[in-house]
Amino acid sequence: MIKGASLFSNVGIDEFYLNDADIEIVLANELLKKRADFYSHIYPNVDMICGDITDKNIFKLLVDKFIENECDFLLATPPCQGMSIAGKMNKNDERNKLIIQVIEFIKKTRPANIIIENVTGLLKFPIWINKNQKILIKDYIINSLESIGYYVNYGILDAADYDTPHFRKRAIFLISKYKLWEFPEKKNHITVREAIGKLPSLESGESSDIKYHYAKRHNDRHILWMKHTPTGTSAYDNEIFYPQKKDGSKIKGYSTTYKRIWWDKPAPTITMGNGSISSQNNVHPGRLMKNNLYSDARVLTILELLRLVGLPDDWNIPEWASDNLIRHVLGECFPPKFALNLVMNIPKTIIEGEPSYEKRRWSV
Repeated sequence: MIKGASLFSNVGIDEFYLNDADIEIVLANELLKKRADFYSHIYPNVDMICGDITDKNIFKLLVDKFIENECDFLLATPPCQGMSIAGKMNKNDERNKLIIQVIEFIKKTRPANIIIENVTGLLKFPIWINKNQKILIKDYIINSLESIGYYVNYGILDAADYDTPHFRKRAIFLISKYKLWEFPEKKNHITVREAIGKLPSLESGESSDIKYHYAKRHNDRHILWMKHTPTGTSAYDNEIFYPQKKDGSKIKGYSTTYKRIWWDKPAPTITMGNGSISSQNNVHPGRLMKNNLYSDARVLTILELLRLVGLPDDWNIPEWASDNLIRHVLGECFPPKFALNLVMNIPKTIIEGEPSYEKRRWSV
């Protein structure tokens, strides 16, 4: 079993299946306390360090514990809102510079294998690494790690190609001391119908006897518009029942909002706004009823989201976690079966003459 650490761990969704690839996460770091507590509820045996990795004391503690535990795998998913489309792509967002902490951590600890995951915008975004030097983040990662002996493979991959029933393109860096870490073969897509099609229909505010399959309550106007909206289309496509103000004038918005997803494709990217009909691609596909209206005029339930993310129905959610918190952490996740596919062919062969664990760590 390879021991490893998770930085910017959220609630540990990405690492849920890593044991299937003989990887045991023993150390984790998360800034936000509620998420750290959520993580510890799921993984009580993992040493969770709650705090800011840019704090020198927290950083040193993480480095020391990584070495003490003889970890040899690192999973790093630094916050990406400053580089995402949903986050308005703010080049001045300080979160964009967290990758510097990741690189410094790697230099101090020298794990054999590393995954860095982020939004696709990372490949085009620059950072200032000092007052006089601006560099693309991807080049900073590659230059920093290749110069100390790592093989770096990177590209844009989609979770939908790897056992996950929703589209989620990410920038993935597979980094190894042993050899070039190859990307896995793509797989057939799993559709929304295959993932959630057998769950009972629900209307706004309704519940079922299935855990976490209950519908959020929406306002009457949103319900009306969505009842007239066919599968895979937006209420903005409707001739009469389109999003409108109380005076009847059309609400300005994007065609990806007030939109039902398709049954026979993977779902669109799940975002933190998954609880809002007026946000992007969040409404249940619905079924045409005898009255020519469409059922399920609502956002997806938490159970439906769990399945589309790739988590089991019995995922161990703490009872104290609010629906908003659950929806937010699911909307920010690195899908777990995506992560599992990446590590299934993790380089394990030690090159002849490869130094021992301790000697592989250069002094920095």
